[in-house]
Amino acid sequence: MFNQSPSELIAGIITLMIAFTAHEFAHAWSATQFGDDTPSRFGRLTLNPLKHLDVMGSIMLLLTGFGWAKPVTVDENKISRHSPAAMMLVAISGPISNFLMALLAAIPLRFNWVNNVPPLFSFMPSGYQFLIFFLFTNLGLMLFNLIPLPPLDGEEVLVFLLPPKLQKNWETFRSYGPYILIFLLVIGPMIGFNLIDAVLRPAIISIGKFLLGGW
Repeated sequence: MFNQSPSELIAGIITLMIAFTAHEFAHAWSATQFGDDTPSRFGRLTLNPLKHLDVMGSIMLLLTGFGWAKPVTVDENKISRHSPAAMMLVAISGPISNFLMALLAAIPLRFNWVNNVPPLFSFMPSGYQFLIFFLFTNLGLMLFNLIPLPPLDGEEVLVFLLPPKLQKNWETFRSYGPYILIFLLVIGPMIGFNLIDAVLRPAIISIGKFLLGGW
């Protein structure tokens, strides 16, 4: 964060406020559609960033490009009784919101509606710079959250796709998920495997280039 220019830092702060807020609001709204009033009771059915941002997760996003917000509390029993796919849909709504925001940012860039004109104030990002940052950060949040390990959203997608017998086995494994995730993100780079550089970053760049029309 300290190596970033003021314009990059401002772009990052604005992006995380929008991206995290929309992501968590999507979870809250989706859960509400399945009859769960828990997000509303906890004050999460709102677009107020202060209700969703996590201090450490926000700092990590600015430092590394990957972070987290406060998870939305839901009642799985209320949600699941509507459909076997309900919890998966609530979980995946967050990454979908990030993809939609990335898509919105890509449209003016792809059709050259925004030029890389220097801003009026040097410490501010240009419109072009902000949209590029916004696009790739949202793609990063989407893919990071689709990693099939708890507490990330991808775990619910994996559980839905698993056969019933394997779902029972997964319940035993589930408690180890956060530790595996920490190992991959923290210890992995120390022993020569960087999950972000090896897997996520190439995927982010590829999807970004596709959205930008081979940019």
